[in-house]
Amino acid sequence: MGDRQAPESLLLVQELANTLDIESGTDRLATPEDLDRFADDHELTRFRLGKPDLAGLRELREALRAACLAHTGAPVPPEAAEALERRLRAAPLALRIGAQGEAVLAAAPGLAGLPALTAHLAARIATAAGDGTWQRLKACEAHDCQWVYYDRSPAGRSRWCTMAVCGSRAKMRTYRARRAR
Repeated sequence: MGDRQAPESLLLVQELANTLDIESGTDRLATPEDLDRFADDHELTRFRLGKPDLAGLRELREALRAACLAHTGAPVPPEAAEALERRLRAAPLALRIGAQGEAVLAAAPGLAGLPALTAHLAARIATAAGDGTWQRLKACEAHDCQWVYYDRSPAGRSRWCTMAVCGSRAKMRTYRARRAR
């Protein structure tokens, strides 16, 4: 199968999107304690995420998953696009110049909670869009999976998280449908 982990710039986006396992129904952002654990595990405590951010973070997760699914050719549903737009409007970015003169996107000063995390993710996505890696962060086309993975195939056209499981299932469904006709 190969390595499906995103590069460092997109790893947090991938791991956030994969806090919900659609197939098993396991949601690792179901409770405030889950949010605290996620923030601790990903060194996000500086954003001061709290219980009021939990529902918005789940909404952001699903909108990001929809954007990753669009990278396989599916349109972004209007409600996901609207949620992303709303979250990004509340999370302005600032351009800073680093010590070596490099341009760095970062959250605008004064942000905390979900807007600060959203701005942090947006800066990473903007950087990844510039180097071509954002389009390779995809969600599995299988409706009962939608696991977010990084497409390392040479052509960048994979559609399933694994060919051995989701790809085989999809091909078997197609085969059976043709045979049934």
